[in-house]
Amino acid sequence: MTQIDKTKPVLVTGATGYVAGWLVKRLLEEGITVHAAVRDPHNENKTAHLNDLVEKTPGTIKYFKSDLLVEGSYAEAMHGCELVYHTASPFTSDFEDPQKELIDPAVEGTQNVLETAKKVASVKRVVVTSSCAAIYTDAIEAEQAPEGKLTEEMWNTSASLDYQPYSYSKVLAEKKAWEIAESQSQWDLVTINPSLVLGPPLNPQSVTSESFVLLKQFGDGSLKMGAPKVGIGLVDVRDVAEAHYQAGFNPKAQGRYITSAHDTNFLELGHSLMPKYGEDYPLPQKALPKWLLMLIGPMVDDRFSRRFIRDNVNRTWRADNSKIKEELDIQFRPMQETMEASFGVLVEQDMI
Repeated sequence: MTQIDKTKPVLVTGATGYVAGWLVKRLLEEGITVHAAVRDPHNENKTAHLNDLVEKTPGTIKYFKSDLLVEGSYAEAMHGCELVYHTASPFTSDFEDPQKELIDPAVEGTQNVLETAKKVASVKRVVVTSSCAAIYTDAIEAEQAPEGKLTEEMWNTSASLDYQPYSYSKVLAEKKAWEIAESQSQWDLVTINPSLVLGPPLNPQSVTSESFVLLKQFGDGSLKMGAPKVGIGLVDVRDVAEAHYQAGFNPKAQGRYITSAHDTNFLELGHSLMPKYGEDYPLPQKALPKWLLMLIGPMVDDRFSRRFIRDNVNRTWRADNSKIKEELDIQFRPMQETMEASFGVLVEQDMI
């Protein structure tokens, strides 16, 4: 049972990120000193929202320049920390070289942070932001799983550099984390494995993140003829931050935690916006037929390959979230609350 001292600083890598912002807020509200590891501590555009939080909370922030691909660049930021949160990892579908842009930063970054943790004597626990993508690639795998749902025991074995390279990067990074954790006995490792993360960003710039691409399509008419019933999970960014907080400070936290509130699909997500936004925006009201997607999908969007459509459209995605509810006492927000808060940010910023 690992007890973390709240008077000691806590390291957050990728502290300006979407999930990390809410985690930093939670830490600051507890009066904790956050060591924020960022690429450029002097970039006000990236740090302004965190500095605003400091003025409203009892905690403090110290910034440290660091780089996922530079060995040892987290040593100074980690000094004196008992708890390390490694949230920094690339999340994009817009890439030319998946090895260089996704795999290397994810795996080497994890290796750099955790190898450094082996050398910093104060570290007692490391919490890594992984993903449900490290558990599965396509929704059909949930259907084929025991009892028809994903569990923490499962690992993604079907992603590759050529197919779903983002998922592949998450598998390799998390496996690297467990490999390093098992090579030492000084600290324990906990991983948070979220499904699709939505919810309001603390940093307005985060609406450019991959999570918001689908939301923009709901609002701009791209899906007014219908949405594909792609089976996915959904979770609120604020709940993911709370999961991280509990994973760090709950002495009983151990292993992997599927962090997903709702078993859903693209069409259901669109329907959840209808009560509030249905009159003003061309939200999808029906499902696009699978045969039609097979015909036109690969021509419209190269992410919609025939394999992807076959294994995700009209497939039921289910995940077992009982472990995080029982062990970390996480209560998840309703889907409609998450979706309305997310879509509302795009409306406010005139992005749709």
